[in-house]
Amino acid sequence: MADSGIKTRVAVAGLGAIGADVVKALDRGIDGLALVAVSSQDPGKHRAWLAELKTQPKVLPIADLADIADIVVECAPSKLVRSIVAPAVERGKTAVVLSVGALLQNEDLIGLAAENGGQIIVPTGALIGLDAVTAAALGTIHSARIVTRKPIAGLLGAPYLVENDIQIEGITEPLRIFEGTAREAAKGFPANLNVAVALSLAGIGPDRTRVEIWADPTVTRNTHRIEVDADSARFSMTIENIPSENPKTGRITALSVIACLRKLRAPLRIGT
Repeated sequence: MADSGIKTRVAVAGLGAIGADVVKALDRGIDGLALVAVSSQDPGKHRAWLAELKTQPKVLPIADLADIADIVVECAPSKLVRSIVAPAVERGKTAVVLSVGALLQNEDLIGLAAENGGQIIVPTGALIGLDAVTAAALGTIHSARIVTRKPIAGLLGAPYLVENDIQIEGITEPLRIFEGTAREAAKGFPANLNVAVALSLAGIGPDRTRVEIWADPTVTRNTHRIEVDADSARFSMTIENIPSENPKTGRITALSVIACLRKLRAPLRIGT
């Protein structure tokens, strides 16, 4: 495919561990894409490394990103998802969403995208096998389950633990702290269980997808095992993700976003 020279403009909302990696990758260069803007709740905190970029993006309020970008990448706290995604899809543009759990509290955003010709893209993120789940969902999926094991630091402060007075600091053996649906998991662990919601949206929905969460002092990696039983295939997969600077998020999450962006204009695209 010949390069027309016209680049797709990209903005990144959120400059934490994931957002910063995405910004730096865009600045190094992804074919067909140009970084035009970023947004942060504390822009001053990031001024030094932003100044070192080859091309300086504009630093804008979240609501203004969709005015100048074709694609807005959400790498922010889940409470900000609506303010990032709605302006983009209302304008018929694309929003790449990492805090996919928040879509369950803002399901109308999908309809908003449909009405205006916009699109919401959820990268594979820290999970494995979403292509297979998406394909199986075209037939009949009988059951889908995910078992997540995380180090203690990656779960501290989760609303479900606070509300139920579950203490995990100092435990010496693995402790199952939650069992329920993906919808319930997303509400109780908004910073941890985007993987469960992504699995549910690819497959049989958040109310039929089952989730187990373990606080495990014996592991150093965020581990997810999915088990799917469908009329086309039965499969199980496990991934062990090395935490990023933010213990709640794996390093592979940022790489997944970058891979997703590369796919958008790639001459060869692998995977559905």
